[in-house]
Amino acid sequence: MRAQDEKYIAATLGLAKRAEGLTSPNPCVGAVVVKGGRIIGKGYHKRAGGPHAEVLALRQAGRKAKGATLYISLEPCCHYGRTPPCVDSIASAGIKRVVAAMKDPNPLNNGKGIAALKRYGIRTDVGILEDKARRLNEAFIKYITKKMPFVTVKVAQSLDGKIATWTGDSKWISGEESRRFVHRLRAKVGAIIVGARTVLKDDPLLTARIKGRGVKQPLTASLIESKRKPLMAGFNKQPLRVILCGDSKIPSSARVLKSKGGEVIIAKARKDGRVDIKALLKDLARRGVTHVLIEGGGEVIASALEAKAVDKVCFFISPKIIGGRQAVTSVEGLGAGKVSKAVYIRNATVRKLGGDFMIEGYVRN
Repeated sequence: MRAQDEKYIAATLGLAKRAEGLTSPNPCVGAVVVKGGRIIGKGYHKRAGGPHAEVLALRQAGRKAKGATLYISLEPCCHYGRTPPCVDSIASAGIKRVVAAMKDPNPLNNGKGIAALKRYGIRTDVGILEDKARRLNEAFIKYITKKMPFVTVKVAQSLDGKIATWTGDSKWISGEESRRFVHRLRAKVGAIIVGARTVLKDDPLLTARIKGRGVKQPLTASLIESKRKPLMAGFNKQPLRVILCGDSKIPSSARVLKSKGGEVIIAKARKDGRVDIKALLKDLARRGVTHVLIEGGGEVIASALEAKAVDKVCFFISPKIIGGRQAVTSVEGLGAGKVSKAVYIRNATVRKLGGDFMIEGYVRN
């Protein structure tokens, strides 16, 4: 039974992944209805406000759902939101057993859906492939429990930790396969943050360019400190960006952006004039952003790490040595005074992408 349960929960996780980056601020959820050893209905939550995964799976199964088992990657909801409670639909369909990968961390649900199913007399089991289910929805879990976005730092650097030469040249440190991975990563997040220097030097598009897949483009934000000169690079290409300023004065570039229909947020500034990262993240969370990707530069990444705002890192390391005292490093700021105070990455994994190596792991805050 355990092996069978894992097989079908794995199928729900595969379905849920199809909508990564498209359901925010909702979680990614997949469901299958199984009867007689075969799947008779399947579905996944495609967008916030749309039908939930289990409802779509039950619709596909139709009358055959009576007496069947429903597998789902997240506990069914029992409260009214944009859609009615799913537990009622499950009971009405005549499902005899529900297997969920994990409990819903949303305080409005969080075990109540399971309890409601049991009151209907439906057998329930929870905790199958839970680690994989939690990783799939790690951004949603943090957002719904802490009212803060999940933060990933992405870096493409040389073997000696440089993200640009002393002349400022940075194209391309990483290879094509790494860059394709980054586009897929961008497609999963709700916002991308870069520093003003990154925009001025690289003029990045910061879009998710993926063929054959519906993509919800992330909100892009450039941190302009209060003492920065007006910034126009990049914004003529994509006017619907957000500029975040470190004080109450709106730079001329931001006024131009606003006139084109863009949005300007005045972020809280620290005493040194830099943007208060945690205050900014809270603001983005209020706007429904569950996952933020910080792509640089080194000062912005350092500020986020110093603020203990980073959850995960994704470093693409190219087997190149750039050298140079004046070359730009991936993480700047003051840095740790002692090795014992260095930021520690737990559960680190290494993956080869073309000629590059990707090191991914979680920050111990």
